[in-house]
Parts: sequence; structure tokens; C-alpha cells
Amino acid sequence: MTRVIVILLVSILVIAGLGFLFRSNLTQLYMSYLLEPADRFADTKPPASPDYSRQDTWAALPGRADKADVLPNAAVTDEQANAPADVFFIHPTTYYSGNSWNQPLQDATANQITDSGVLRGQASVFNSCCKIYAPRYRQATLFSFMDQKGDGKQALELAYGDVKVAFEYFLEHYNHDRPFILASHSQGSFHGVRLLEDYVSGKPLLDKLIGAYLVGGPMVDEHLQKTPDIPVCNAPLQIRCQLTWNTVGKQSTGGLGYGDSICVNPLSWQANDAYVDHSHNQGGVLFRNDGNEPPDLDIAVADGQCVNGQLQISNPIEDYINTMLGPNNYHIFDYALFHMNIRQNAQARTHALIAAAAVSSQAADDSAIPPAPK
Repeated sequence: MTRVIVILLVSILVIAGLGFLFRSNLTQLYMSYLLEPADRFADTKPPASPDYSRQDTWAALPGRADKADVLPNAAVTDEQANAPADVFFIHPTTYYSGNSWNQPLQDATANQITDSGVLRGQASVFNSCCKIYAPRYRQATLFSFMDQKGDGKQALELAYGDVKVAFEYFLEHYNHDRPFILASHSQGSFHGVRLLEDYVSGKPLLDKLIGAYLVGGPMVDEHLQKTPDIPVCNAPLQIRCQLTWNTVGKQSTGGLGYGDSICVNPLSWQANDAYVDHSHNQGGVLFRNDGNEPPDLDIAVADGQCVNGQLQISNPIEDYINTMLGPNNYHIFDYALFHMNIRQNAQARTHALIAAAAVSSQAADDSAIPPAPK
């Protein structure tokens, strides 16, 4: 009997040890089991498409009270009423259901996560520089990124179709040829890189692009080859450029697997492997589910260094640690850890483009003046 108990205890310890070592993979397997839709994409009817002339198909609009209006502290202000520029923000995955491949727009749970989580914690960083426009769209469910049968790809394609329609509506009815920022996170950045390819690169719209903050998504060589006139940002005041980063701990075994994705360090706004210490972090901001407004400003919460396409940081304070995506994966905090740096940089780039446009306009006016007669 003692021998049986010993063997049982050893087996439990071995299983527990394997569970700890491979907890990221186990989490994904568990999520896959729970979240995979029962039917193939082709055998399902997509949810009703959004009508972007309706305000309720937008998660954030200027001039309307919403969660993108929140502020981290009294030192900054919401300038949307008089902002000289716009931001078109594409939210990340907030639909975790296996009921369908794409979110029905009336799904209250997904919309609540988008509003209270993403608008507060991500889109709000732009309210000091820009009017914020954030469409709801039939986002692909989280399992789409784990799917190996092609259904997830089709779900993402349907989601991008909505994002395109929303962007076109934004340009025609809201933007009115103003400078703009394209911003996103995670699934939103999968769609954001395609917007750059389809609507901005090689098009007149490029002149109005302040910058593209396509955070937490893939910015690989294939995409950069399609957008040769939109370089990777490599200076804090550079305009008409694009950037991304994916935040991981120093013990990470691969982050989200974006391979050769570009990494721009949000503490230096340069695309190099230089280490930048905590003192350059102006403050992380974490809006929690308990509605902590204003939240604590976590000065110097993270350092940063781009290593193999990932932004590596030292362990932050406990509030910013979440192992849902595996240990040393800080993907869900890509914005939160660098909130104040992003806020300041978005303002600075906006002013830089407006100044550059003014100089260009003045030069054009000067060239139109006929020379004085001799």
C-alpha cells in the first residue's frame, strides 16, 4: 500500500511539474476546447452587417460621452472638442465565444469588454491629440487565431471587410481631409496593416497620415514591401511612418509567434536593439474592472529592449502580470505599460505633421508669387 501511495504521489508531482512547464500550451488547449465553434465557417450564417451611419455601430465618437474620454490624471486633458486631427482606432479581440466565428454586433459581453477595457485602456491615450473614432465590427472570435482548418482565416476576412467599410465611412463623413492617426491592437492590427496597404500607401491619403500605431500585431517584411513609402518609425517626431511592438518578459519563449515582426521601442521610439531603462517610462496606466478612475500612475513601471522582434521588459509590478497567454507574455498590457509615453508621442507627432504641412503650404504660396520686375 505504501508503495502505491508513493507511486501516486510521484505521478501527481510529475503531472503538476509538466503542467507548470507547459502551462501556456495547456491553456491554449483548454481555450481551444471551449472556444471552437461547432460548425465550419461555410456552414454558418454571418451576423448582420453593421450600418456605420448609425451611432451605435461606433464604440467611440467625438462629441459623445464614451469610455475613450477617460483621463489618467489631472495633468492631462481631453482635447477632442478642438483637436486638429483624428484617430481611427481598431480594437483587439474581445469576442471569446464559441457560438459563432464572428461577433454579432449586439453581443453585450464583447461590447462591454471593448468599452470598459479597450477604450479606457488603449484608445483613450489619443484623446489629448485627436478626435477618436472606433468602430464596432464583426470581429473574428479568439479561436480564429488557433484554427488550422481555414475557418479562422475566413472569419478574419469577414472582419476586415467591416473595418474597410467603417474606414471608408470615416473618411467620407467624419475626417474631411484632416490629419489622422491609424491605431490598433492585436486583431485590430492585423486589419490595420491591410488598411495601410489598401488605402494609404501610394495614395493621396498618405499626406495626411501622422503615423500608424499598429501595436501588438505582425509587421513583417511582406507587409513592409507592400508599403515602401511608409517606413518604420525610427525617431520620436517622425511622421508618415508605422510602428509596432509586442511586449514579453526576459524569460519568454516566443511571445505570440510573429516571427520577424518589427519592434519599435516605445521608450525611445527607435527601431533598434538599444536597452532603455525604467527612468524613461513616463508612467503605466491600468484601468481595472472596478472602475478606478483616475487610476494610479505607475511611473517607471517598465524598461524595454527590442530583441528578436519582441519588446523585452523586466518584471513589472504585480498588477501588470497576467498568465492567460502564458508566462512572460504581456501582450494585453502593450498599451498600459507605456500609456503616458504613447500619449505624449501622439501629441508630438501630430504637432510635427501640422507644422510640416504649414511649411509646405507656405512654400507653395511663395512659389506662386511672380518675381518682381527688374
